[in-house]
Amino acid sequence: MAETPTARSSESRVQRLQRLRRAVETSGALHLKDAADLLKVSEMTVRRDLAGPDGTLALLGGYVVNAASPTGIKYTFEQEIDQHTQDKRLACRSAAASIREGDTIFIDCGTTMQSLADCLPEDMPLSVICYSLNVATIVTHRPATQVMLMGGLYHPSSQSFSSDDALSYLRRLGVNKAFISAGGLHWTRGASCSNFHEVAIKQAVIATAMESILVVDASKLGSLKPAFFSDIGSFSRIIVGGSVPADTRKHFRGLTVEYVTSAA
Repeated sequence: MAETPTARSSESRVQRLQRLRRAVETSGALHLKDAADLLKVSEMTVRRDLAGPDGTLALLGGYVVNAASPTGIKYTFEQEIDQHTQDKRLACRSAAASIREGDTIFIDCGTTMQSLADCLPEDMPLSVICYSLNVATIVTHRPATQVMLMGGLYHPSSQSFSSDDALSYLRRLGVNKAFISAGGLHWTRGASCSNFHEVAIKQAVIATAMESILVVDASKLGSLKPAFFSDIGSFSRIIVGGSVPADTRKHFRGLTVEYVTSAA
């Protein structure tokens, strides 16, 4: 977007940063393009403003975020655990039905994936790769399951771990089915989440798994979170639990989307 002299002189850097801080406080994060549109300046001006000495805001993954807490954006495990529980369960039961004896599966982090771990077929021999405590707690109690827990730095917001070594380990594994969670699924902006440390893990397993299956509840459709990790077309299947209006479904026509509204 071209920067005009009027736009440049209408507000000082301090005033622009004040407006950005208010926007970030409201939404948790703001895409660079949206920040430039909000201020009616170029993206380069926003970058220059953020590079200044005060350091209260930062640019991370193409998003303007709170520099003091860039990965705790409007999401904590405790806040999400009781949200849309029934719809998550519907999606997870359908996803678990596709698992076969002897499969090596990857289970992403998040409260939806905790429900998926609960829905795994009882006593079926499986190998499970995971990187979150809530999923590991469930699958380690399954007698016929081999568990591979990826370690690293612990992130309380999603009870998960991340490290470069874990990524290297993941890329060496053979994964039949990867079950992926998302905080938002938008028809033009793709799949996104709230925690930036999850992005590399999700992208690595999507690139290596034979099947990548996105599992979400209906509230995630049309939503955009700060950390983009995949285009919609990267998934073998998308399973959505809960009722989805027709005007939302039309945006996903032509994709392999399964809408689950009742228990089988």
